[in-house]
Amino acid sequence: MRDNRDHPDLPIPLSRWFAAQGWQPHAHQLAMLRAQGDALMIAPTGGGKTLAGFLPTLAQACSGLPDGMHTIYVSPLKALTNDIGRNLARPVADLGLALRIEDRTGDTGSTQRARQRVDPPHILLTTPESLALMLSYPEAPRIFASLRRVVIDEIHALAESKRGDQLMLGLARLRQLAPELRVAGLSATVENPQALADFMGGAEIVRADPGPAPDIAMLATTLAPPWSGAGGAYAARDVMSAIAASRLTLVFINTRAQAELFFQALWAVNDDNLPIGLHHGSLAREARRRVEAAMAAGELRAVVATGSLDLGLDWGDVDLVIQIGAPRNIKRLVQRIGRANHRYDAPSRARIVPANRFEILECVAALQAVEAGELDSDGRSGLGALDVLCQHILTLACAGPLDADQLFAEVTRAGPYATLTRADFDACLDFVATGGYALRAYDRWQRLVLRDGLWQLRDPRAVRAIRMNIGTIVAPELLSVRRGPRGGAPLGEIEEVFAASLSPGDTFLIGGQTVRYDRLRDMVVEVTPQPDKTPKIAVFNGLKMATSTELSARVLALIGDPVAWESLPADTRDWLDLQARIATLPRPGTMTCESFARGGWWYFALYSFAGRNANQTLGLLLTHRMEGAGLAPLGFVATDYAVLIWSLEPVSDPAPLLDPEGLRDGMEDWLAGNAVMKRTFRAVATVAGLIQRNLPGARKSGKQATFSTDILYDTLRKFDRDHLLLQITRAESMRGLADYGRIEDMLRTRPRIVHSMPPHVTPFAAPLMLEAGRIPIRGAGQARLLEEEAARMMREAGLRMDEDCAI
Repeated sequence: MRDNRDHPDLPIPLSRWFAAQGWQPHAHQLAMLRAQGDALMIAPTGGGKTLAGFLPTLAQACSGLPDGMHTIYVSPLKALTNDIGRNLARPVADLGLALRIEDRTGDTGSTQRARQRVDPPHILLTTPESLALMLSYPEAPRIFASLRRVVIDEIHALAESKRGDQLMLGLARLRQLAPELRVAGLSATVENPQALADFMGGAEIVRADPGPAPDIAMLATTLAPPWSGAGGAYAARDVMSAIAASRLTLVFINTRAQAELFFQALWAVNDDNLPIGLHHGSLAREARRRVEAAMAAGELRAVVATGSLDLGLDWGDVDLVIQIGAPRNIKRLVQRIGRANHRYDAPSRARIVPANRFEILECVAALQAVEAGELDSDGRSGLGALDVLCQHILTLACAGPLDADQLFAEVTRAGPYATLTRADFDACLDFVATGGYALRAYDRWQRLVLRDGLWQLRDPRAVRAIRMNIGTIVAPELLSVRRGPRGGAPLGEIEEVFAASLSPGDTFLIGGQTVRYDRLRDMVVEVTPQPDKTPKIAVFNGLKMATSTELSARVLALIGDPVAWESLPADTRDWLDLQARIATLPRPGTMTCESFARGGWWYFALYSFAGRNANQTLGLLLTHRMEGAGLAPLGFVATDYAVLIWSLEPVSDPAPLLDPEGLRDGMEDWLAGNAVMKRTFRAVATVAGLIQRNLPGARKSGKQATFSTDILYDTLRKFDRDHLLLQITRAESMRGLADYGRIEDMLRTRPRIVHSMPPHVTPFAAPLMLEAGRIPIRGAGQARLLEEEAARMMREAGLRMDEDCAI
C-alpha cells in the first residue's frame, strides 16, 4: 500500500500494518478514530473492540508521543489486562513504536508500582481499584497531567455494580487533572446503550454490524433431564462426546461448587483421557494461570469454568461453548456464546444443557430471546452508591486537602452522581469527617478536619490503612488451602464459614480433586489428597444467581401460551398439559397458586417466577404471616420459579397473605433485626470506611469483622436510626439479598390471584418436593429409599419415572 486513499483517517503506517495482516479496518473502528469526544462502542464479540479503543492512541503514537502517561486501559478482570498487554504488544512492535506498556493491578510488584509513581508508562493497564489507589497519591496531578485517553473494556459489567460507581468517580477526578481527556467505553452486550452512555456522563454511541447469527441450540442428550437438581451430571457423557468432536470447548457452569462436581463427572466418563482443565476464581492463582497458558498453547480439549472466563479473554481456538444449567441471564448467555469462534465473520457455536425439567423452559426462553436480539436491562438505575462516595472522599483526602464546593461540582459530573443533591453530598462528607451523630465522640472516626476552608486528614498516619482498604468488592473471608503440613503446595481458597463447618476427616472437592480436612493452622487449611474417596461436599455453596426479570417474563409467557409449546420437547408439553388438567397453569398478569394435602400436611405452592432471592424472601414473609393466621407453617423451599410452603392447616384464601401493604410492613419488621440486614450493613460499613478489614501488619478475620459491625449496627439502631449508613443499608437490603423490589413488581404487574385446590400433588409441585432437604430419609439405603419415595410422588402427580430420566 503506497498511499492512504482507502482510509484517510488512518496514518499511513497504520494502514500498511492493517494491509500486512490481510485485514481491513471495520467501519466502527474508524468511527472510534474520528470521534471528537467520549464514545461508547457496541460491537459483537470478535468485532475488534479493543483494537478500536486503542486506535486513536496508536494513530497518535505514529507521530510520536511525549513522555508521560497517555492512555489508561481499565478492565473488570486482572486476567484481561494480561491478555490485552500481549495482544497490544504485537502492533506496537510491528509499527516500531517506542511505547512503554505496563500493568498496575494487585499482582504488580512493589518495585514496579513505586517506579510508576515517578516515571509512569505511556499506556497503563489497570482495574478500577488500582486506579483509585493511584488517585490517592499526592503525585496524582503530575502522574495524570499528560493523560489523553481512557479505554474501559466490558463497561456493561462494571456498570452493574459499585465498581462502576467507583470508576466513574475516578474519571471525574481524572477529567479535573487532565481536561483534554477522552473516554472510550467498549461493550458487546447492551440492551439500552443510551443509559450506558449516560452512565459515562454522556457519550457518542458507535454501533457495529452485529455479524452472523450464532449457531445455538439445546444439546441432544441420551437421558431426559431430572425433575430437580442443578448439576447437569446426567448429561456428562453427551458433553464428553461433544468435547471429543471439537477442537477446544469451554464448558460454563454457574457456580464454583457445580463446576467442581461437573468436572468430576466429566472425568468419570473421559474414556479417551482427553486433557481437560478447571478454572474458577477460588483456585490458586498459579493453577488458574496454568490452565490459561495451556489453553493458549492448544494443550487442552476442554475447560470447565465459571464466570472467571466470561469476559473478554481471547481464546481464538475455542470452537464450542456448552452452558450447563439455565443461564439465568440473557446477557450472560450471549457473553458466553461469544467465547466460541472469537471472530467477527464466524458464527459462534453453542449448546445448552438444562439441569432439570423446569430449566428446559428457561433454556428455550433464553434461546428465543437470543434469536430475537433481546437482552436483560442494563446496570442499576438511580443514584450512585453513597457508601462508594464516602470512600472516594476519603481516598482523595489522602492525596491532599479538599474544597467541598469544588469537590461537589466534580462529583456531579460523574454519570451515576449527576442527580446527587448537596444535602446527600454533605451527609457523606460529615460521615467521613466525624462518623455521624452517634459516633462523633470517638476519635477513631474523626478522620477529616476543616483547616483554612479545606478538608484534610486529621491524622496523616492513617493514609496507609485507608489505601489498604480501597475497593468496593466485599468478598467472604477466604482461607488458603494447602496440601500437607506447613509449606505444602497451595490448592486454592475456601470460605471461612465453610472451613468452620468441617471436622477432621471430612472430605471435599477443590481444584478437581478430593481432599481430606486435617486441621486449621495459622489461618491455613491443611489437607491430604484422597483420590479414592467420595467427597462429602463441594467446596462452595456458590453464588445463587437469580433468573433475570426479562427471562422470567419470557418463561411465564411461554407456559401461558399453548401455541408456543411447539418449541418444547414432547415430554415437556405433556408435563404442561397435565398441570393444566389437574390444577392451573401460570399466565402473565396472574398470580397462580395451589393448595393440596399429602402425608398429613398441607402444601401451598406459589408460582411467582420472581427469582431465587425474591422467592426466599417471599417464603420467609409468607410463613411469618401464616403463623399469625394460625396456619402453623412448618417450612418452605424456594427456587427461581416458585415457593412451596408446608403447614398443618390449609391456605384456603391466599389473598390476605399476598396483600402488598401487609407484605411490605412484614418485610420492614423482618429486616430490622435480621441477619440479612446485618450482613448488608457489614458490606456498606466496609465500603464506606467505617471498619477496616486490612490493617498494616494485621488483618481482621471474618468473625472479628462480623462481631465489630454487629455491635456498631445495634448501637446505631438504638441511638441514631437515621444514620447515613443505616439509610444506605435499608435501601440495599430491600433490593439486594432480599430482592424485595422483584416481589413488589410481581404484585403490581400480576394483580389477579388464581388459586386452585387439586386433589393431590401436582406436576409443577412434584419437582419442588424433590428439592434438597425435602424428603428426610437418612441412614443405610438412603439413595434407594430416596428413589422409591420420589417415584411414588411422581406417580401421584401423574409423571413417569423410567430408565430414561434421572431423579
